[in-house]
Amino acid sequence: MMRHDHLIGAKQLSRTDIESVLDRAAEIAADVDGYAGAHPDALLGLCFFEPSTRTKMSFDTAIKRLGGDSVDMGPVESSSVKKGESLADTMRVIAGYTDAIVLRHPSEGAAKLAAEFVDVPVINAGDGAGQHPTQTLLDLYTMREAAPLDDLTVGIMGDLKYGRTVHSLAEALTNFDARMHFVAPESLRLPRNVRFDLHESGAVVKEHEDLDEVLADLDVLYVTRIQRERFPDENEYRAVAGEYRIDAEVLEAARDDLTVMHPLPRVDEIAPDVDRTDHAQYFQQAHNGVPVRMALLDSML
Repeated sequence: MMRHDHLIGAKQLSRTDIESVLDRAAEIAADVDGYAGAHPDALLGLCFFEPSTRTKMSFDTAIKRLGGDSVDMGPVESSSVKKGESLADTMRVIAGYTDAIVLRHPSEGAAKLAAEFVDVPVINAGDGAGQHPTQTLLDLYTMREAAPLDDLTVGIMGDLKYGRTVHSLAEALTNFDARMHFVAPESLRLPRNVRFDLHESGAVVKEHEDLDEVLADLDVLYVTRIQRERFPDENEYRAVAGEYRIDAEVLEAARDDLTVMHPLPRVDEIAPDVDRTDHAQYFQQAHNGVPVRMALLDSML
């Protein structure tokens, strides 16, 4: 369904696209060996201009479980980028070596730009404060494992201004009959353009500064890190860091079947005592990145 297409943002994903990937991911999770060797000659280019653990390693694992392999651009410091090479030229070169490119870049819009210069699929693995569509697919997969997406009440808390995972997830949820609540301090509310797009998609945007207002109603609580690296002003970061934090005591007011998620890495926004509760699904969420990205690559290659 997405063969040879680029995946730049969640907005381009229809409900059919999402369900197709998630259904295939469920098949893969149930029988990983059945997909071994599905793409024996495929070569995936990993181009990460920012640090990554889960996204990079899960894509690497995914292509290898499909029978292919990966080549890694390596750290920016040891690449030709340090010599002044443009993103367009870097992508042109790597496209000549590979069948698809996974790109993470600190500049919003970088993946869209890269896709204009190559004839292999480009997968956006995060572009600044913009989008992270493959994270969204594994987030939706994790949610769907617990309950149908059409009847979920989802709370999204933390850095909603700079959080690319938030922007992608909110856009994708507009394909389903999900109720969304956004919890953040005034300085980290959803950007105006994201709110506008959600309204245009028919979503009702409900914003709160206090989690207690909505916690008891939530099926899913999606917690995000306050991202120091996204703040242009260190003082602005310090003013809100640590303001939104959950622990086991806070969750006593939640429903027994609440699912707590986090795109990781976490700092101190989720206390370690939450890990021992039935609510915690963020490590399983990270593990789901492999079958979901296997399904995505299988459909695109």
